[in-house]
Amino acid sequence: MRPETEAELAETIAAARGPLHVQGGGTRSVGRPVTGDVLQTGGLSGISLYEPGALTLVVKSGTPLAEVEAALNAEGQRLPFEPMDHRGLLGTTGTPTMGGVVASNASGPRRVQVGACRDFMLGVRFVDGQGTVIKNGGRVMKNVTGYDLVKLLSGSWGTLGVLSEVSLKVLPKPDSAATLVFQRLDAALAVTVMSRALGSPFEITGAAHDPQAGQTLLRIEGFEKSVTYRADQLKTLFKGHDIAVETDPARVAQIWAGIRDVAPLHDGAGDVWRVSVKPSDAPEVAARLDAGALLFDWGGGLIWARVAEGTDLRARIGAVKGHATLVRGSAASRAALPVFQPEPAPLARLTDGLRKRFDPRGILNPGLMAG
Repeated sequence: MRPETEAELAETIAAARGPLHVQGGGTRSVGRPVTGDVLQTGGLSGISLYEPGALTLVVKSGTPLAEVEAALNAEGQRLPFEPMDHRGLLGTTGTPTMGGVVASNASGPRRVQVGACRDFMLGVRFVDGQGTVIKNGGRVMKNVTGYDLVKLLSGSWGTLGVLSEVSLKVLPKPDSAATLVFQRLDAALAVTVMSRALGSPFEITGAAHDPQAGQTLLRIEGFEKSVTYRADQLKTLFKGHDIAVETDPARVAQIWAGIRDVAPLHDGAGDVWRVSVKPSDAPEVAARLDAGALLFDWGGGLIWARVAEGTDLRARIGAVKGHATLVRGSAASRAALPVFQPEPAPLARLTDGLRKRFDPRGILNPGLMAG
């Protein structure tokens, strides 16, 4: 099923007699396997409104991400939250769509400075599990009133409603960017360096550590003179370390695309987990994982780990506060282990209540986020 309009989408959901497997571009196979008729949103495509002067974009949910990025790039603008492309990590094909970006709250390295996808959402239109079209928010920040369904739908993975249109705030692209590359830091020292840099006044927009390459990376963006000044100040701040500064635009973009898309973990067998913890806990947590490959992002607040298939990574982490998501796993792993972090009982009751309110028949991606 591939509706071409919001009205057709509503009619399709209202007429459904069983579970629906909601798909955007088919690039994100995260979650428990879903059994049901496939409902594709790719027919809902096109930019409805783009006002560069107002930094506002309204786009239908099935619009390819590449189409949106091309339109923004032509005006010197971008999606500031740097959405991840899952295809390399998951081995999937297809085309990333804006609905998929919002439904998964896909956010990359720049989240450490500017926030996540949900923080740039202005409004949504979606169809709930009964086939009712719901609108929330608006096209400018001051119009976001009432219950904040905008943020609720961001990261809901199509279990509360099927997005038909999203409104976002965009930002200008910077004139220049540079990456400071530290060599041969262990995890503890890398986290210390990243935390100190992020706490400095030098506006770090990316802080990552790649143990496989033996590199710790800090990104700065802005006007060229400002970038040069801040790079020099950071080199002084970390005097005594082996630091190189990469300023070639293509190379800087390539480095951070690799961090965004978790390139160091693409190859090699095993399950891939995404672990969110306090940066100060990251070295200890990483040591417990016994991982074949690791990548630290968000200054250590996000750890990507590739481990043997079927590994219960949460048991290895222990009592450290945080949460772990199984992003890439075999069908057996996804069936045996909770893909998303199990919720405490009070929160689980609230979540269940929300799902019953928006999808009383339980037909939208049923079981995908189950514990």
